[in-house]
Amino acid sequence: MAGLLRTFGLIYAGAHLALSALAVSANAQDNRLGGSFITPYPENDVYQVQVVGDWLAEGLLGGLGEALSANPVGAQLGRKRYELSSIMRRRFENELADLEKSLADSHSHIVIVMLGVQDRYTLSNRNLSTGNAKWSEEFSGRVDELIKSLKKDGRAVYWVGLPTMRRWTDNERAQIMNKIIRERAYLNGARYIDAYASFVDESGGYSDYGPDITGKVRRLRYNDGVHFTSAGYRKLAHFVERELRRDIATARSERAIPLAGDPAEQAKVNPDRARLKSEAERAKADKNKKKGLVAAPSNGGAREQKAETGKVDVKVVGNGGKEEVITMEIVRPAISAAVVDLVTRKRSRDRAAQMGDILVDQIPGGLTVMSSIVPPRGSDGGRRRLSPTQTPYFRVFERGERLPPKPGRADDFAWPRPQATASVTPEISSPVPLPVQSP
Repeated sequence: MAGLLRTFGLIYAGAHLALSALAVSANAQDNRLGGSFITPYPENDVYQVQVVGDWLAEGLLGGLGEALSANPVGAQLGRKRYELSSIMRRRFENELADLEKSLADSHSHIVIVMLGVQDRYTLSNRNLSTGNAKWSEEFSGRVDELIKSLKKDGRAVYWVGLPTMRRWTDNERAQIMNKIIRERAYLNGARYIDAYASFVDESGGYSDYGPDITGKVRRLRYNDGVHFTSAGYRKLAHFVERELRRDIATARSERAIPLAGDPAEQAKVNPDRARLKSEAERAKADKNKKKGLVAAPSNGGAREQKAETGKVDVKVVGNGGKEEVITMEIVRPAISAAVVDLVTRKRSRDRAAQMGDILVDQIPGGLTVMSSIVPPRGSDGGRRRLSPTQTPYFRVFERGERLPPKPGRADDFAWPRPQATASVTPEISSPVPLPVQSP
């Protein structure tokens, strides 16, 4: 009995520790249950982004500058890199203190970290598959310290992992560090961006070449097998930009929660939202005015069509041969305003939407069903294609029709065949006389 109670106590303790660990990790990932990863209300409605790290972070900063200038996301990127070349250096504590002072003056909302190239030299070649236990413990502690320091003033931290490398020893070290960084980022509420899987070849190994952001195969890695070319840094920045864009959109969606009351009351409760909404409407009106467009009505233009039920009288012949009148109900479901607006839209002010093909079919009771289908145009904008119900596939396999064969084709079973009816008379050539020899 005592052994059973002791076993039950161990199981209970283990389950309690597991639940506690899950609770800690969940709270670390999102301290504000249901909240966004970054603040929904940045100062002046512009997110200040800073980059921290080594020379890989310097190249990433250049790639992010191109990405954010081409596709703005409401974020302003700092022009300089905050240098932090290594985590395992002896002067790490002093460098971290200097970094905290520098970032305090930047009023940043987002920090992007990428470093660890120099730290691969501090990892021993022994036990590369698992890593040195003492080294891993120290590295994990310093990663925790760095993330917590960067998050002090409510900043969001994005940590970009190390890429694949040419030398197998460097590659093994990079994977060990990525494993630790991914785990510590999750537990400390930071966003981890995987750069390793995005730059491997088809077999999962290292390659200097690969597709850039446009899909064209180019050289992405530098000659040393560690750093990137300009095209490689631009591709690396694409993955960071994608995460930024998604998180910023999520954060701003929190400001669009409907509020009760009239517009004046809502403006008192949420003045920032009212200001941003008025500025957006003013900018849109100015843009439409420059283009010569008329502003859409406040009710959204097209209105929702409610469900209606109509009746129609149909004359049919009953069982006794007597004509009868049957009343049929025709139900029209409700159509949302978005669907009505989509169906009735026009391509431009002077060109109406493309008219559809009218399809007619007869159903029992003397009723005629008519439908309009708009077939798509070709990629070159040429003539319209056949509507779906007029394609040979639909006519043969759905309706069971037999298409008229073309003469001479494999499905032409007409007999006799046209070429067999023509008689060919062979020409008989006259014999050639043999030469007569003189005696």
